[in-house]
Amino acid sequence: MAAVAEIASEAAVAAKSNSNTTTNKNDNNNNLDSERNPKSESEFTVQKLVDMFTKLNPLAKEFFPSSYNKNNPKQFHINNFPVPNKQSANDNFPKRRRNDFNQGRRRLNGRAYRAQREDSIRRTVYVSDIDQHVTEERLAGLFSGCGQVVDCRICGDPRSVLRFAFVEFAVEQGARAALNLGGTMLGYYPVRVLPSKTAILPVNPTFLPQSEDEREMCTRTVYCTNIEKKVSQAEVKNFFESICGEVTRLRLLGDHVHSTRIAFVEFAMAESAIVALNCSGMVLGSQPVRVSPSKTPVRPRVTRLALH
Repeated sequence: MAAVAEIASEAAVAAKSNSNTTTNKNDNNNNLDSERNPKSESEFTVQKLVDMFTKLNPLAKEFFPSSYNKNNPKQFHINNFPVPNKQSANDNFPKRRRNDFNQGRRRLNGRAYRAQREDSIRRTVYVSDIDQHVTEERLAGLFSGCGQVVDCRICGDPRSVLRFAFVEFAVEQGARAALNLGGTMLGYYPVRVLPSKTAILPVNPTFLPQSEDEREMCTRTVYCTNIEKKVSQAEVKNFFESICGEVTRLRLLGDHVHSTRIAFVEFAMAESAIVALNCSGMVLGSQPVRVSPSKTPVRPRVTRLALH
């Protein structure tokens, strides 16, 4: 260690002397001397340091740590040192295993759904100016001559006493042929038929009538929407009974997602359900309600037996 200190001291003195000499020459001669001398003093000093270091003995005692063991010369072999782990910025986050198959299938399902929906729209027509007394069966019968009707949905319009409907055919040619029926008298008014911009939202098959009795119940039932949440079930019942007739069963439904609720109202008489369709647009609470024929019956609730 003394040899290293002595060499470092001499190098420092030489560097300081070289710095002073170079500074004086630059001030007096504007760097002319450094250009004229092919070998400057800085190059001489560096060469001198190189010569000094080549004379050092790498096996000298002062170059080995105190923990070095002479009996185990391989303790500093390169293979004995651990390989450092390379960390990236994402090492602190859990790694997700990508499932390319599921992602591809999800994209395929999305494309298939859009294609199926567009095909359904092309097979559907929009019918307006429908009389209140016209049923879905009668409307479907009007268009049955154009092709097979797979679905028919009549909806109430709160801005008019007339209603509108969507009729879906099995093939696109049926929808094209149905456009020619625009202006046909159905009830007391001529209907308008236009290409539909939307598809009919399918109904869960388990909700559809499963027997003749349930089909008869549907003729006495209406579907009411846009009911504000503060309106109670008793108020809905009183609203329809005061205008249409006796209500035998009522189901008021809602959730935390939608701002309004819906109701299925079953009457004692089918004539009362037809009159209830005229209530579309009337104010219940503070909002106008929409009333349409129901495609599903109001089934009685199943009572669970108490466990003993």
